[in-house]
Amino acid sequence: MADTNLTRAEAESRAAHLSVDSYEIVLDLTSDAATFDSTSTVRFTSSDPQASCWLDLIAAEVLEITVNGQPLDPADCYDGARVTLHGLAADNEVTVRARCSYMTTGEGLHRFMDPADGQTYLYSQFEVPDSRRVFAVFEQPDLKARFTFVVDVPEPWVVVSNTQADVRPTGSGARRWHFEPTPPISCYVTAICAGPYHVARSQYQGAHGTVTLAVYCRQSLVEYLDADEIFDITCRGFAFFEDLFDHPYPFGAYDQVFVPEFNAGAMENAGCITYRDEYLFRSRVTDAAYERRAETILHEMAHMWFGDLVTMRWWNDLWLNESFATWASVLAQVEATRWTNAWTTFASAEKLWALRQDQLPTTHPISAEIRDLHDVEINFDGITYAKGASVLKQLVAWVGRDAFIAGLRRYFRRHAWGNTTLADLFDELEAESGRDLSAWEREWLLTAGVNTLRPVLDVTEDAGGRRYAAAAIDQEAAAEHPTLRSHRVAIGLYDRGPSGLTRRESIEIDVTGPRTAVPTLVGLPVADLVLVNDQDLTFAKIRFDAASLDTLEQHVADLTDSLARSLAWTGLTDMLRDAELPARRFVTLVLSGVGSESDLSVVQTLLAQGRLAVETFSDPAGRDALRQRWAAGLSTLAHDAEPGSDHQLALVRAWSAATTEPAELEEISGLLDGSAELPGLVLDRDLRWHLLQRLVIRGRADENDIAAALQSDRTSAGERQADLARAARPTSQAKQEAWDAVLEPGRLTNAAMEAMLAGFMPPEQVELLRPFADRYFEAVLPVWQERTFHTAERIITGLFPRVVISRQVVDRARAEADHPDTPWPVRRMLLEGAADVERALRAQACDAQGR
Repeated sequence: MADTNLTRAEAESRAAHLSVDSYEIVLDLTSDAATFDSTSTVRFTSSDPQASCWLDLIAAEVLEITVNGQPLDPADCYDGARVTLHGLAADNEVTVRARCSYMTTGEGLHRFMDPADGQTYLYSQFEVPDSRRVFAVFEQPDLKARFTFVVDVPEPWVVVSNTQADVRPTGSGARRWHFEPTPPISCYVTAICAGPYHVARSQYQGAHGTVTLAVYCRQSLVEYLDADEIFDITCRGFAFFEDLFDHPYPFGAYDQVFVPEFNAGAMENAGCITYRDEYLFRSRVTDAAYERRAETILHEMAHMWFGDLVTMRWWNDLWLNESFATWASVLAQVEATRWTNAWTTFASAEKLWALRQDQLPTTHPISAEIRDLHDVEINFDGITYAKGASVLKQLVAWVGRDAFIAGLRRYFRRHAWGNTTLADLFDELEAESGRDLSAWEREWLLTAGVNTLRPVLDVTEDAGGRRYAAAAIDQEAAAEHPTLRSHRVAIGLYDRGPSGLTRRESIEIDVTGPRTAVPTLVGLPVADLVLVNDQDLTFAKIRFDAASLDTLEQHVADLTDSLARSLAWTGLTDMLRDAELPARRFVTLVLSGVGSESDLSVVQTLLAQGRLAVETFSDPAGRDALRQRWAAGLSTLAHDAEPGSDHQLALVRAWSAATTEPAELEEISGLLDGSAELPGLVLDRDLRWHLLQRLVIRGRADENDIAAALQSDRTSAGERQADLARAARPTSQAKQEAWDAVLEPGRLTNAAMEAMLAGFMPPEQVELLRPFADRYFEAVLPVWQERTFHTAERIITGLFPRVVISRQVVDRARAEADHPDTPWPVRRMLLEGAADVERALRAQACDAQGR
């Protein structure tokens, strides 16, 4: 197998002598075969024609190579990953004709047949290094060029790319789509989508002119395409970003394509954004799902400026690309859409993700050293997205919003269509703010780990009541990441009253070093709750003094401020994970507060964390009792929820996922067969699947029930739901069948694999899963060697025996990780799995002690 990796040193060496002008890429997609014809013509200059040079290409076969009119023998020049170029001059034209393979793994050019109607759809996914699966290319972000795509497809199909096309018949039952050249862009944001896609059209009229808008989806999903809602978010985003950046949208039209079996949430291809089509909701979802979709739409739109117009030079600035888009999208939600509490969602979801990632043994600085493609592929994580966005939010406060925005505008004007590093952005921010950011960069971007901020309060009592005699904030750091940072934090004082738990005042201070005195608190009346990092100004773990923790245990739902509640819940969840709060107490907190929580994103996060507390962090000796209490509490909340509300739907899903008792399972069966009902609850297809899967896990439904459900839902979504249910059956045979299907190369598409992995490992089935723990470690290296990166990552992380919580699993994972033959990406996945199990062991011990 050819080595498909590319090092930073190789990329820098190649870029030092090349300047790429243009690509013309001709694709013939008219065949039903497993491959397609691809012809790439690349025009570039070289300042050193004798230097080592190659084009990247992963193809089934290379048919022809021509360099400046001279043919080369593919057998001598192509090794399966690189086309070595000989005979270069100062000005060059290279043509490579190849036969490339369609993919079913969400990489390169993905091919999908819709089971609902037999129609075929194609779409590309090129980030990080997969444009080379479709055409010969210099596969690195800093060799920008103009791309012209020419695509032949069957007559009924449409093709969507980065620009607009002239369409003409070829005379053989096909049509040729000849697209206009793009502006200079990186290869990873080029795109091709082709098939009988349905399209809805609109336009955005802004201060800089009119932008043509289109939304595409499969024909079988047309009834679920809420195009007006998507266009509304899109237009709001354009108005917000064009004003914020003081720069017009840099591309032509703006096409958004909802595609099947997508590996990620979305991809920021220039002018041709692709989304996983689960964002077209075929069943009832809560408003939190619409909020998440809006954030994704705005995230990808922000990339049109930050990422596509101005692009990182190398992947070590991936964090800045993704963190900026995350920060900008949440800001746009708050200031331009109905989700004005989006920072609350950020605090409850993204920050929990970042806190978990930053406490793993494989954590890394935000600005990480990316040595090669393997490094960047494994770094699409909670540090790159969520911690980076949290720290970027803090940077905005540090330099001032006006200066930050002014710096951004200078950055876009100066570097449009070019490649940059973090230093280029900081130059503009420093010029506008007058602040030296070098110390801030060293503290926040070049070190790993998260600090803990803990209030230390001394209370005295006199005739005027209880007051603070002394106050300080202690800052802690893990021994392996000992940096104590400078934090700008607010300390919120909250008092109970007739209207709830309300903020009396918020005091801002700078926390530095191991202890920072807070003299402004001295003499103030004692608050019922002291909330460190009020208003979410910094990235840190927070803790509570004993009195505040007591208040939260009784009255967390009474906090009137949405963001404050989210921060309190995040702190409590982190205490659970750090074995400072027993699982049983956390479950009590969730059951007492989730029913009155108004923010749906927080509700769903709490329900997920409550289930994790029960199934992973609780004392095994008391787990059955805690399961029953959790399920009974959720049942009461679900039955008491407002009929037809989002809260009811979220609670019913959580309750049904937690059911253990025969009477509860009987009610679930009744809801499915119509013999029972819950006022206001609509049993649509996805909810029916969810309830059925719970019955399957508990042995109350079988293959016949799954087959019957699939018969009435012959769609790709129905097939995924059936795959999940089959993998979840509580028998050794079912587990073996799922295991074999996942491990057999080429047997499953990425969507089917995702479903199988989701159903394979219910925590209630731990005894069935124990025999697979040892087999997992034997399978890891073959999986890595035989699969593409995304598929291997999905299998290695998805099959890690996390539910088999034992010291043996930890020790075996670490031993395999430490083996000299274990590649770094695999080592990282194993160490992260081991860390999760070890954390669970500590939390279980905490719960057993009842601390």
